[in-house]
Amino acid sequence: MSQTIAPPKDRAKAFAASLTGTALEWYDFAIYSSAAALVFPRLFFPSEDPLTSVLLAFATYAVGYVARPVGALIFGRLGDKIGRKHVLVFTLVLIGVATFIIGLLPTYDAVGIYAPIALVLLRLAQGIGVGGELGIAVLYSNENGDAKRRGFWSSASQMGPATGNILANISLAVLSASMSDEAFFTWGWRIAFLVSAILVAFGLFIRVKLEDTVISQAIQREGVQAKAPLRDVFRYEWRGLIAAAFARIGPDVTYALFAVFIYTWATLVLNFPREQVLVAVLLGSVSQIIFVPLAGALSDHINRRLLFGLAAVAAIGWPFVFFPLIAGGSAVALTVGVVVGLIIHSFMYGPQGAFITEQFSPRVRATGSSMGFALGSTLGGAIAPLAFTALFDATNAWIPIAIYVGVACVITIIGMVIGRNYQPEEDEEVLTGTIRTVESVR
Repeated sequence: MSQTIAPPKDRAKAFAASLTGTALEWYDFAIYSSAAALVFPRLFFPSEDPLTSVLLAFATYAVGYVARPVGALIFGRLGDKIGRKHVLVFTLVLIGVATFIIGLLPTYDAVGIYAPIALVLLRLAQGIGVGGELGIAVLYSNENGDAKRRGFWSSASQMGPATGNILANISLAVLSASMSDEAFFTWGWRIAFLVSAILVAFGLFIRVKLEDTVISQAIQREGVQAKAPLRDVFRYEWRGLIAAAFARIGPDVTYALFAVFIYTWATLVLNFPREQVLVAVLLGSVSQIIFVPLAGALSDHINRRLLFGLAAVAAIGWPFVFFPLIAGGSAVALTVGVVVGLIIHSFMYGPQGAFITEQFSPRVRATGSSMGFALGSTLGGAIAPLAFTALFDATNAWIPIAIYVGVACVITIIGMVIGRNYQPEEDEEVLTGTIRTVESVR
C-alpha cells in the first residue's frame, strides 16, 4: 500500500475540514461548558446554596456526555454504512441548531421548571451530535493522510476542542468585560450562543464540498460494508474498544479540571474575578493549538502508546502541584497552572485520535472509534465536574479531586498496555480489494 493514500491537495482539505468543523462544533459545546459554571446556575437552577446550583448545572453538562454513546451508535454505524462525509454534515447541523435554540430559551424566572427541562433536552441533542462527530472527524483526516504520519493527521480534529474553546472563551470574555453583570446575565450571554448559527453555516460550506475518504470509498466500491458493525466490534474487536475507551478517560478528566471545573474552584473558592479565569483558560487553549499537533507528530516518531502513557503519568502528578500553587490567589500562578495542565493534556490528546482509530479494522472503524470516544467521554468527562464539586462539598479539600484525576489517568495507562499498534495490512486489504469476510478483519 502506498503510504500516502490521498493526493496532497485532498489531504490538506481533509485536515482543514476536520479541524474547522470540529472547532465550530466544539465552540457550541464549550460555550455550554463555560455557561454551566458561570451562567446557568443562576439563571436556570437558582438555589440558596451556590454549590447546589453548580451541581445542578453540571448535571446538565453531564447529560451531553451521557448522550454521546447514542450518537456514536447512530452515526458511527452510518459512517461504516454510507461513508464518513455525510455523517460530518449531519452532526454539524444537529449541534448548531441545538446551540442556537439554547440562546433563545427563557430562564427559570420566566417559565419555571420548563426552562431547565428544555435546557437538558437541547443538551441531549448536542451530546448526540458530538458522539457522532468525535470518531468520524478523526477518521476523515486520518484515512486521507500519510500512514506514517497518522498521529499528525489525526491531530486535526483533536485541535478542534482547543480552537472551539478559544472562540467560546473569547466570546464570553468580551461580552463579560464589555457590559455590566446585570446586562450580561440578562441578555449578553445569549449572544455567544446565537453567533453559532454563523459559524455553523461556515462549517457546512466547507464540509458539503468534500469527497469521502479513500478507505471509505474503497469499502463502498467493493461492497464490503459490515452488515452489523456494532455486533462485529463487540464480538471480534472488544479488546480494542476497551483500550479506546480507557484511553479517553484520563485526558477527559484532566481537561474537565483545567478547562471546566477551574471556573467554579477559582471564582467560588479562591474569589478570582471571572475575567481572570477566562483569560487563564484561553491562554491554555492557545497553547494546545501548538502542542496538540506537536504531540501527534511526535507520536509518529516514537511509540505512540509510550508517549501517551508518559503524559498520563505527568497528569497524575500535576494537580498535586497545581492546587497549592494557586492557593495564594496569584493570577500569574493561576495562568501558569492552567497552561501547564492543558499542555500535559495535549500530550495525551494529540496522539489519542490515531491511537483510538488504530484499535479497529477499516470496515468497523467508524463504529468502533465513535463508541470508544463516546464511552470514554461518558465515563470520564461527563462525571468529572460533578464528582469534583461533590468531593469538595463533602471534604472541603482539593486532595480528593487530585486523587480522582490520578485514578482516571491510571485507567488510561492500562488502556495503553492492552491496546495495539497500527496494523497497515488491514488498510492494504481494503485498498486492493482483497477483503471479503468478517474473518478477514479479525
